[in-house]
Amino acid sequence: MAFQDLLDQVGSLGRFQILQMIFILISNIIVAPHSLLENFTAAIPSHRCWVPILDNDTVSDNESGILSKEDLLRVSIPLDSNLRPDKCRRFVQPQWHLLHLNGTVSNVTETDIEPCVDGWVYDQSTSFTIVTEWNLVCESQSMDSVAKFSFLSGTLVGNILCGHLTDRWMSESARWLIVTNKLQRSLKELRKVAHINGMKSSGDILTIEVVRTTMKEELEASQTKSSLWDLFRTPILRKRMFLLSFVRFLTWISVLGLLVNLQHLRTNVFLLQCLFGIVSIPANLLGMVLLNRMGRRISQLLILSFFGVSILATEFVPQEMQIARLVLATLGGTFSFVAVGSTLVHANELLPTTIRATALGIIGIFGSIGSTLSPLCMILKTYFDYLPWIIYGVSPILGGLIVLLLPETKNKPLPDSVQDIEKERRISRQAKQKDTFIKVTQF
Repeated sequence: MAFQDLLDQVGSLGRFQILQMIFILISNIIVAPHSLLENFTAAIPSHRCWVPILDNDTVSDNESGILSKEDLLRVSIPLDSNLRPDKCRRFVQPQWHLLHLNGTVSNVTETDIEPCVDGWVYDQSTSFTIVTEWNLVCESQSMDSVAKFSFLSGTLVGNILCGHLTDRWMSESARWLIVTNKLQRSLKELRKVAHINGMKSSGDILTIEVVRTTMKEELEASQTKSSLWDLFRTPILRKRMFLLSFVRFLTWISVLGLLVNLQHLRTNVFLLQCLFGIVSIPANLLGMVLLNRMGRRISQLLILSFFGVSILATEFVPQEMQIARLVLATLGGTFSFVAVGSTLVHANELLPTTIRATALGIIGIFGSIGSTLSPLCMILKTYFDYLPWIIYGVSPILGGLIVLLLPETKNKPLPDSVQDIEKERRISRQAKQKDTFIKVTQF
């Protein structure tokens, strides 16, 4: 907790920290909406095949004018399994005899049906989208998922190639500068924080010697230079990296699966998006309370489990129960925001300062891989309509169980070096051995 002593002198939570959070918030406001735009720009409106007797003004088989539009639709478009007009097929010729059938049984065969060879007619109440522009429906519907995949692939590539730019919307971490033995720069950053926080007198007292004396133990441990391979060389860090990366992958595949596929929930997308915006801030505050009250492991287990259950429940609730579906989808969005924040907090507290940025970058790449693959899951609807949502629902539940394999970090100091992680492991092992000894002695 040596660095905390220095931080208390310059202001642990003041104007400087608030400004930093505002800068991060502005960046998120600019970037995050782009991931959600395709709920509107790629919305799939109601559609059916183009047929001459309905959609060609110059050709009419209804010259007498006695047939309604519904009658013409009945003889032109077959019914699907839900007894609704098929979206992807039409009759080769109008089936006039269907107008005289009281039931649904007819002598129509597959040879009387063909795909939409002349294009589609879309619901005019829906705004212009890329789906209507390029006819991304029926056999081409998977291209919608490919478009989302392409966008998120760019995000993944950007995370890999441009990660080093992230330290350029922000001040360098004074803690990291100290443990990497860059004392002069760390002193400059600490004095800057003290000045912005209105604690100039405390900043003037800080000197290289004060920093060196306060952080003596950490500086001695940092003499051994950390590298990328340290994350995988030691068993405890290797385990943490694997588990954290897997949890991040499972979390983001579900978060993006929900957020970019709202239209597939068959609810009011505009209302749902507004509700998500309303609950986002309270949701993150709820996450902070849960993390501080229940600890990192149990709170994440509950958050991720509720997130997964909300997704599953939303999809399996009957479509007629629109209010229930809307409430469950909103809960899913709420827990998705909380899940993202809680996994980030836990990962930060489990990794040593000297190599934390690199480790978080690698974990972030796995999260980006999960978000990139997420839209492709929708292609699986061609095999089983509920399969993508089962994947989105089960993934966070599995992630919550994996979190239990990680250590608790509530009220524990942040590790500054790989040596701190190994020291923590030795202390834990000695405590277990001592506990075992006491039990055996009592017996």
